[in-house]
Order: sequence, then C-alpha cells, then structure tokens
Amino acid sequence: MFVLKAARLFAVILIAFVVLTGGCQKKEKVVRVGIAGPMTGPDAKMGTDFRNGASIAIEEWNTSGGVLGSKIESDIEDDQSDPRQARAIANKLVNEGVIGIVGHFNSSCSIPASDVYEQASKPMITPASTNPLLTDRGYKGIFRVCGTDNQQGKAAARFVREKLKLSRVAVLHDKTTYGQGLADIFKNDLGKGIDVVYYGGVTRGDKDFKTVLTSIKQKSPELVYFGGIYADAGLLVKQAREIGINAPFMSGDGTIDQKFVEIAGDKAAEGTYLTFSPDPAHIPSAKDFIDKYKKKYGDLGPYSIYAYVAVNILLEAARAAGSADGKIVIDQIRSKEFMTALGKIKFDEHGDVTEAPYIVWITSAGKFQEFWK
Repeated sequence: MFVLKAARLFAVILIAFVVLTGGCQKKEKVVRVGIAGPMTGPDAKMGTDFRNGASIAIEEWNTSGGVLGSKIESDIEDDQSDPRQARAIANKLVNEGVIGIVGHFNSSCSIPASDVYEQASKPMITPASTNPLLTDRGYKGIFRVCGTDNQQGKAAARFVREKLKLSRVAVLHDKTTYGQGLADIFKNDLGKGIDVVYYGGVTRGDKDFKTVLTSIKQKSPELVYFGGIYADAGLLVKQAREIGINAPFMSGDGTIDQKFVEIAGDKAAEGTYLTFSPDPAHIPSAKDFIDKYKKKYGDLGPYSIYAYVAVNILLEAARAAGSADGKIVIDQIRSKEFMTALGKIKFDEHGDVTEAPYIVWITSAGKFQEFWK
C-alpha cells in the first residue's frame, strides 16, 4: 500500500514538474504579416500569385533572422473579390495584430478595406489595385507598388491614337470599381477624332456575352476595349470571334495572365493588346527572385513580384523603425527610398510610387510580348 501511494505521489509531482517547466519555457516571438486577396473564386489565380510571392519574401527574412528579433509568419485571408468580405477580413487582421497588410487585389476590395486599416493605423501596401480613388483620399498609411489607372488608361488611349491611328472604338467594362474606372479613363483620354461607337457594361461572371457583342458588331468598331479581369475578357474575345468580330481587343493589367489565353484560346487571343509594366525579366535586380519563384512555383504571375516587393518594403520599414507600431512603420514607408527587386521605389504624398511606366504588350502565339513603349 505504501509503495502504491508513493508511486502515485511521484506521478503527481512529475506531472506538476512537467507542467510548470513547460509553462516557463520562453515562447518564440512572432511578427505577423497579413496577406489579403482572392484565394478562391474567379480571381483566385491572382490571389495565389500574391501568396507565392509574399511567401518567398518571408522565407528570406526568416532565413536572415526575422525582424525585430522575431520570426515572421503570414496570415493569409481570402476576400473572394467581394468588398463586404474584404472589409470583414480587414477587421479580422487588425484584431489579430498584424504588423501590416499586403493586399488586396481588386480595387473594389482595397478601397473599403483601407478604411479599416487607416483607422487602426495599420499600413497597407497593395501589389495590384490601380483605381486612383484608393490613394486620393489623403490616407497616410495606404500605399501601392503598382501604377494607377490614370497612367494606364492614358497610355492605352495614346497607343490607339498615335500608334494604331484608329477612328472607331467600342468600350466595354465589367461594372466594377477597377474595370469601369479604367474604361472611363481610356474613353475620356481618346481625344477628338476618335468616335466611341459603343459604350456599355457586362456583368462579372456571366457566361454568354453574345447579345452585347452582337450590338457591338453592328457598330463596326476598329478595336474593342475592355476594362475588366482575365476570366471575362477570355470569354468576350472567344465569343466575339465566334460571331465574326475580327477587330482586335485591348485590355489592361487585369487581363495579362495566361488564364486569359487558356479561356479565349490561342487563335482568338492572338493580337490582343494589353497595358502593363515592363517585363521584370529585363530588370537585373529581379533575377534572383524570378529564379527562386520559377524553381518553387513555376511561371511567374503578373503580380507575384509586386507582392514580394510589398512584403520587403513593409518589413524593411519595420526594421528601420525598430518597432511594430503601425504609425512609426507608416512614417518609415513614407520617408524612405527602398531598393527592391523592381529597382528603387519611393512613395509620393499620396502613397503612389513616383515612377510607374506602362507599356503595351501583345498576345502572340499564346504568349505575351512587349510591343510598344
């Protein structure tokens, strides 16, 4: 009996010792970075590109010892390209104490989410949202590493006016903040001498655009411009060719993805013009990232490198600040010039990059090639 009691007492003491010593072990410090974008739904390819690019940046920082004496972890959230969901996950990321946010993809998501981040003094750097309204509201902590639709739409209009020298253009958009905003800037900047023979919107996610395309065909445009994303653009081009519209299509950065070619088909997509930034493969500082990305994930997505750069800017600003405090990090982002995989980046008073060149690409043999600068 005595032996049994002693054994039980020893077991209790041992358990208590394990609990106490385990509880006294020092927990690893962690800095969390929010990654927000469409991880599911029609734009999920872009969200995946974000996640992949960001993960490489975080791995590199952790290999070098992290930041502020802490390991870095990502908090990946899916906004499903839905403005209401974007606002909901913005509140979630703020409540979870992330140091800052890299996202969102859609301008219609970035704008409502940025209200939440600004109120909480959490820096947000979008790799891809181009609508000018995002940074035109005087928010101190909202930034983008891409260009704006003012720049992109004007570049497209200049191309149509000066290079193609057309006189009849149809303009379509997807009724979103991004798509309609870009289409309107393009339309308004065409200038005198170019007749917009058709202007209208389509609904995102529709599968049959032949009614609106038939109306466009009757107007005999020399080019059809579309403000929207690759999934709808692919179907529009495919169905346009099926009903006998032979005029070339033109679109913006939301369409320049291989998924567009897959949906449209090589033959239908041939000759489509797209505005985007120059090929990062020609930037020496981008080579290391591109090599790592291709080895780990395959082909580079349009905004993979932009998400990578955004994470690096956020963490570099935190390191320079010596703090995870959002207000101090925001001040560092605003004041510093950053050496990135895309070259030197500095933000203006709005939170936009001071230089954002747009060129025109063309779809040829199922691939995208630089065409006009």
